[in-house]
Amino acid sequence: MPLRNRVGPDGEIFATPARGTLMGNRGGAIHNDRREIVRPYASRRWIACVLEFRGRHREVMSPGRYTELFFLDEAVALAAGHRPCAECRRERFNAFKAAWARSHGLDAGTFVYADAIDEELHGARFSRPGGKVTWEGRLESMPDGAFIRMDGANWLVWGDRLLRWSPEGYVERRERCENARVEVLTPQPIAGVLKHGYTPGTHWTRARE
Repeated sequence: MPLRNRVGPDGEIFATPARGTLMGNRGGAIHNDRREIVRPYASRRWIACVLEFRGRHREVMSPGRYTELFFLDEAVALAAGHRPCAECRRERFNAFKAAWARSHGLDAGTFVYADAIDEELHGARFSRPGGKVTWEGRLESMPDGAFIRMDGANWLVWGDRLLRWSPEGYVERRERCENARVEVLTPQPIAGVLKHGYTPGTHWTRARE
């Protein structure tokens, strides 16, 4: 039976036999000794990592160790509120920071601290007792890589299309309509990063016709 360690664009953690292309965590252990998820996060540091790094090996959901979570792709991880890891994805993290600075109107070269990003992101992605924070926006203004919820499903915005997410990949396509207000899953600060030049990695099924 698969472990409950996969994350969707709505931030929910669920079980599936389908494999993800990125790993991440939520700042520590959120599972118990029976490898069951018992809380939504351990700290504000929600990151997205590569699956393999410098030959390191981990036993998934080991007692007392951080909980390994998995995502279909980077767009999903961002929608759930995770940012690139500063260690194993340093180049992507630096690109994310640069776009973050631009989205906040900071001068080029301004140093942006990861802790400051994590603090702002946390309030924009999760609230108690409601859980996932969403917001309303205009569909025509959504940047590529953002996720919306529509007709009971989660959709990736890309070009002139909407692509319906599933744990295995993107399984349906629609044309992006104009003059529509939608529920947005991607936290507002991350949507700003996408608008200011950060292009997330996506699963190969995005390009499938």
